[in-house]
Amino acid sequence: LGISCRLGVSGAGKAIGLLGPNGAGKSTLIQTLLGFHKPMAGSARVLGFDCHRNERAVRERIGYMPESDSFIANMTAVSFLRLMGELSGLPRETALEKAHETLFHVGLGEARYRPLGTYSLGMKQMAKLAQAIVHGPELLILDEPTNGLDPAARQRMLKLVREMKEQHGMNVVLCSHLLRDVEEVCDEVVIMKDGNVVHHADLEAERRSNKRFVELEVSGDDTNLLNTLQDTGADGVSEGGGRWRIVLPADFEIAGLWKLLAGEGLNVRKLTHRRDTLEEIFLKAVGHIQHTPGEAAAAAEEVAANGRL
Repeated sequence: LGISCRLGVSGAGKAIGLLGPNGAGKSTLIQTLLGFHKPMAGSARVLGFDCHRNERAVRERIGYMPESDSFIANMTAVSFLRLMGELSGLPRETALEKAHETLFHVGLGEARYRPLGTYSLGMKQMAKLAQAIVHGPELLILDEPTNGLDPAARQRMLKLVREMKEQHGMNVVLCSHLLRDVEEVCDEVVIMKDGNVVHHADLEAERRSNKRFVELEVSGDDTNLLNTLQDTGADGVSEGGGRWRIVLPADFEIAGLWKLLAGEGLNVRKLTHRRDTLEEIFLKAVGHIQHTPGEAAAAAEEVAANGRL
């Protein structure tokens, strides 16, 4: 890997999505942070600790939910979690107490004495989350946590992840190919390709700005439309033939745009509004599209601001 970056998880309760196509290096990065791979050059540090010189300190502070099952099939869930807690540095009695508490927390309390080999796929996913959080880690690394879950179980998993972040102050690194999951729980995303970081996006900033991009087609005299838009805090650029790209501020209601157009005596042939999705940001970062619709609208806004119509 040729990665040189700092993932901003030092503040409590932050979630970062780790994205990339197959072979991008996501799993290798995770395994390196866990101390299973030694960097060929440079160093890897987690929460201030070197991943190889301070392996025990790192593993006491990290919770890891792997993509593949790694259970001892004939062990009961509570025995397995107690073992994982002890391996993470908890005293034996404390580990047992935390095992019971955590299994109830993830919804497996009634099945905690059943062998893990008898669990359904959804139950195994919850058990993997439980063993990752039993010791109360500062950093939680989740690799495809909603794999194979039905819609209800997926929502339950994401709710638990949000609770870890918001109520328990855990930092989360979420690796998933389901971009909707990342959008729902993460504050930032890091996109990798061919062993390099190719894009970083602050999803929280996008949620706060919440700008909407409108593609519009009208008939009639639209020569004064730009001035009218700017008077309301919106902006846009004409592409000719009654076609416009418009950027609306966060507090501007679409109903207000219809009223504005009616006031200009314009007939609307087409009106679509949207904001960039994480899928579009991802596809652009890995080179499958040249730009997102929002970038096109933002470019149009810049053109309009500079008066180059």
